[in-house]
Amino acid sequence: MTEYDTETQVTDAQQAALRLANVDEETRNAALASIADAVRDNTETILDANASDVAEAEAMLDRGEYTQALVDRLKLDDAKLEGIAEMIESVTGQSDPLGRTLEARELDADLELYKVAVPIGVVGTIFESRPDALVQIAGLALKSGNAVILKGGSEASESNRVLYELIRDATSDLPDGWIQLIEAHEEVDRLLEMDDSVDLLMPRGSSEFVSYIQNNTQIPVLGHTEGVCHVYVDTAADLEMAEDIAFDAKVQYPAVCNAVETLLVDADVAEAFLPDIVERYEDAGVDLRGDAATREIVDVGVATDDDWETEYGDLELSIRVVDDVYEAVTHINAHGSKHTESIITDDTDHAETFMTSIDAASVFHNASTRFADGYRYGLGAEVGISTGKIHARGPVGLAGLTTYKYYLEGDGQLVATYAGEDATPFTHDALDGEWTPGRLSGE
Repeated sequence: MTEYDTETQVTDAQQAALRLANVDEETRNAALASIADAVRDNTETILDANASDVAEAEAMLDRGEYTQALVDRLKLDDAKLEGIAEMIESVTGQSDPLGRTLEARELDADLELYKVAVPIGVVGTIFESRPDALVQIAGLALKSGNAVILKGGSEASESNRVLYELIRDATSDLPDGWIQLIEAHEEVDRLLEMDDSVDLLMPRGSSEFVSYIQNNTQIPVLGHTEGVCHVYVDTAADLEMAEDIAFDAKVQYPAVCNAVETLLVDADVAEAFLPDIVERYEDAGVDLRGDAATREIVDVGVATDDDWETEYGDLELSIRVVDDVYEAVTHINAHGSKHTESIITDDTDHAETFMTSIDAASVFHNASTRFADGYRYGLGAEVGISTGKIHARGPVGLAGLTTYKYYLEGDGQLVATYAGEDATPFTHDALDGEWTPGRLSGE
């Protein structure tokens, strides 16, 4: 990969962003199709690079420097690469997020105001060991007309480099510099200083990492932090359903941020529910710990105060018995990460109380937390899952990578006409229809 200094890369991305914003949807979709083809056509090259990363990561695991969850997230195989290609194709199939009229209003006759969706500009992303995240983020940035600067974890450096080069070469018809890869930690520090050129940063990692980024830059930050997710089994739960959901939420893929980390069980059903789910968890190799009330019913380890706020990212789970839905809500709002929470119940009042009282990006009723995902939500893919509230929340897809402009179409109007005692009043009537250039002149 050709080496460039970070400032040059960001400048190139900034210039590319201005041109990419005017690339039509057909061209962007064709470029996305080329990326999907490149992934499929270069499977062996990608897997060879990934094998090098995995071998080094496993050596670090043996030395106790990496976790098994990190190694699991790092690994690619034929099925994952096909999933990456299909994800890009799903982004291609999404509606164009650009040029949509979000709101339209007549200020007066032949004076019309349109609020229109446009790209953010230059987006910087710093993400963890999953190399598929690089392709996912690049695809979403391209579809939404944004230039993107990518910084993956050093543990995935070989995989990221190959994927970046494939994407860059597959999109050679797009404005040069729309995608950039930085690799060194010092490049990140330089990037954080470039608030005049970078429009948004999207870090994915621990709360400490996201806080570091937020505290060391003036660039707006949309953080993807850990997922301390909960499943609450209510007194009115269908226990067979609850068991299946609680198991899926932990075991189906424990290394991801939407996997459950704490299981809350209503005291009224704890004795009936816990023995079977604990046996099922233990058969799957889950390391369990619980509060005193849980340990009176099942033989599990002791849960500490730290466990309630820990994202294990592995086959580990904490269990707590609560008195009712209100205590479940209190526990989650105190210890959760505002990611994804689920209640299992047949009582609609309890479901409503839980769902409206929980402060989280996603709140589910009778469903696994693992559904919190941009692809599963029908967003095509996601840049990350935002646990904040501004400007995007939950899985951040194409809409989260856009902002808007106001377009005013007039016919020679002057502000003086609307000032003073004899001023013409504004109509401020809502308008239907989309903005098009030269709308009033009939061009």
